[in-house]
Amino acid sequence: MEYSIKEIAEIIAATYPKLKDSTISILLTDSRSLSFPEQSLFFALKTKTNDGHKYIKELYKLRVRNFVVSEMSPDFEKMKDANFLIVKDTVRALQKLAIFHRKRFNIPVIGITGSNGKTVVKEFLYQLLHTEFNIVRSPRSYNSQLGVPLSIWQMSDKNTLGIFEAGISQPDEMERLQPIIAPTIGIITNIGEAHQENFISIKQKLQEKLMLFKDCEAIIYDGDDTVIANSIEAACLSHKAIAWSHTDSEAPLYISSIEKMAHQSIIRCTTLGFDRFITIPFTDDASIENVLHCIALMLYLKPTSVNNEARFTKLEPVAMRLDVKQGINNCLLINDTYNSDINSLDIALDFQQSRMVSREMKRTLILSDILQSGTLPKSLYKKVADMVQRKKVDRIIGIGKDMVTFGDTFNIEKEFYNTTTEFINSSSFKNFNNELILIKGSRHFHFEQISDLLEKKVHETILEVNLDAIVHNFNYYRSKLKPETKMVCMVKAFGYGIGSYELAKTLQEHRCDYLAVAVADEGAELRKEGISIPIIVMNPEFSSLNVLFENQLEPEVYSFRMLDAFIRETEKRGITSYPIHIKIDTGMHRLGFELGDIPLLCERIKGQSGIVVRSVFSHLAGSDSDEFDDFTLSQIELFTQAAKALEEGCEYKIIKHILNSAGIERFAEHQKDMVRLGISLYGVSASGQKGLHNVSTLRTSILQIRNVPAGSTVGYSRRGKIEHDSRIAIIPIGYADGLNRRLSCGVGEVVIKGKRCPIVGNICMDTCMIDITGIDAHEGDSVIIFGEELPVSELAEKLGTIPYEIFTSISPRVKRVYFRE
Repeated sequence: MEYSIKEIAEIIAATYPKLKDSTISILLTDSRSLSFPEQSLFFALKTKTNDGHKYIKELYKLRVRNFVVSEMSPDFEKMKDANFLIVKDTVRALQKLAIFHRKRFNIPVIGITGSNGKTVVKEFLYQLLHTEFNIVRSPRSYNSQLGVPLSIWQMSDKNTLGIFEAGISQPDEMERLQPIIAPTIGIITNIGEAHQENFISIKQKLQEKLMLFKDCEAIIYDGDDTVIANSIEAACLSHKAIAWSHTDSEAPLYISSIEKMAHQSIIRCTTLGFDRFITIPFTDDASIENVLHCIALMLYLKPTSVNNEARFTKLEPVAMRLDVKQGINNCLLINDTYNSDINSLDIALDFQQSRMVSREMKRTLILSDILQSGTLPKSLYKKVADMVQRKKVDRIIGIGKDMVTFGDTFNIEKEFYNTTTEFINSSSFKNFNNELILIKGSRHFHFEQISDLLEKKVHETILEVNLDAIVHNFNYYRSKLKPETKMVCMVKAFGYGIGSYELAKTLQEHRCDYLAVAVADEGAELRKEGISIPIIVMNPEFSSLNVLFENQLEPEVYSFRMLDAFIRETEKRGITSYPIHIKIDTGMHRLGFELGDIPLLCERIKGQSGIVVRSVFSHLAGSDSDEFDDFTLSQIELFTQAAKALEEGCEYKIIKHILNSAGIERFAEHQKDMVRLGISLYGVSASGQKGLHNVSTLRTSILQIRNVPAGSTVGYSRRGKIEHDSRIAIIPIGYADGLNRRLSCGVGEVVIKGKRCPIVGNICMDTCMIDITGIDAHEGDSVIIFGEELPVSELAEKLGTIPYEIFTSISPRVKRVYFRE
């Protein structure tokens, strides 16, 4: 739907110096997601870590002409043909516009909140109801203060049902989201510990969440959850409650039994006096609970929709993430078969654009028909073609009858097939090479077959890396700093073992100021992968000067010998003002100049023109322990003296930094101009703070299970002595993969289905054995070596080492799989 810029100015109560006619259909909050500049209205958001006003000049060059701002600058006044709507708070303005837009529609709107399961319930409802309603829903998990208004903006006259998520992490946030969604029916999935750190109690968080339902006509929830039931009553909402229950036979939806089988469950329930048997293709408790919410909702919204029990058997699992995997023939795969609507395609194409590792890689999109769009196919695929072209896709492979029919709409390299099988059997399928491939399609087309065939087959043991957790941890530490303080992120040692390329791309995307690597070759590899932000080399070698200059890498300089060598090289190459970073030794006694060296250092620097000091820094030796606080403060004082002397001697401004991860946590008042974030970026607090997200999960699967009688031994040297009849599982991970051999014979554990299982006997090179006695485990089941359920810090403690060593010991043969939620 479209609004004139004048209408929007009135809705958000903006002032403006002038106003030129313009029509808006797209709201933009991230400059990197620009697709259709002429139709876009950019909201310049200010956060603790960034300011959208900085990107207006860049967007203006890209033909955006409509902006909502909270302040004007001289640069803006030069943009004579642009509209600037001035408001006090740009986030509130975005939300006001969404509230106005929502009021235009008189249709059932389902609002979903809770700690877990919101997105799955939403997608299950879409699968179950899309044949009876024209549904608009939140794309992916857009449930925040920004995500909700952007989701509501999608509503149009053709929709007959809305399904939107709402998530909160702070008090008072739901009060803002409620009028935006204005749900007529509510679902609360459950209540748990997620985001609990900002609430006094779970009860307080639940009361906040229930504010979403204050104007609802009905609220769906688990009646057996006494915390939720009591809170609904306390909020005076019980007259709207529609509870389902396993114990109360008088409940509107009574679940009399659930029979779990190998690959499905049969739910027996009673409603409106009728017994029903509903079969679903899931056996896990979470999926069953999510389906029960859906059944209750359907019975309220349209009771006859539950009569078609076959639709429940066709429910498909919801993929909650975008996976990035290595493909055959030097390809990179982005697997996203989450859903196939045009909004999720836009998000996936943005992600593909951000993953470009080099200009030489071709961008390929494999796309199926977009089903149940509610738009005429001709209009739909014209919009898709425009989007694909603007996102700089080089080639499209379309699969499905509509893609074949409307293939002429696409003006890029293209090919089309009626079915997935037809494409797989084509000669084109064998010719992928050096491509960044986005695989995006409806589950109906079974694109997992394409992904499986194109994926590079490697070791079954994998390291999963949550890029969203990296972003969360990065922003967590940035929030502790002043807005002007810069941040260096350490990606040395192959990104602490998780993979520096994807990590660096993610940090660059989120506007990290600097990256730091150990040696020049690491930096050169990042440059080859398209990383353009400044990179510091912490341990440059004399033999690497050529690599440094060729790749615009900035060296740490820690001695006069290194300084002189670098100056000579700049003179030889005719280079001036090349940035370097001076290391000061303040007590760690590893590398660096001492305070007494500063006068001579300044003399050398002022006597040449080849280099310029970009920053001066030092390293804290014991900032993670209060035992050494006096020493840490003395280091900071010594560094302050040295940095001041260097800056005065050089007679220009120099960036100063001394805080590492623990330093940011415990001595933020000494942040200077920049800080260095290392191990804590990866989810391990250097001083035991809460609030970080787990980044890495090392997992494998069970190869074989055997019953071993008491008195037997397992493994090399017969060290694994079996005291009782046991079930022993063999898993494909050993010390060649990075599983330390000192975890043998019960020292180490793994996690299967949420339960700890001890390692039995000696760990082998490629395998090890675990005791799964009493656990309902099967061959092929997932095994967690470390992750959320078994923190890497616990393994480090058992081994008498530090998490750094665990991360960096993971073998290169272990496949890294990167994902975004």
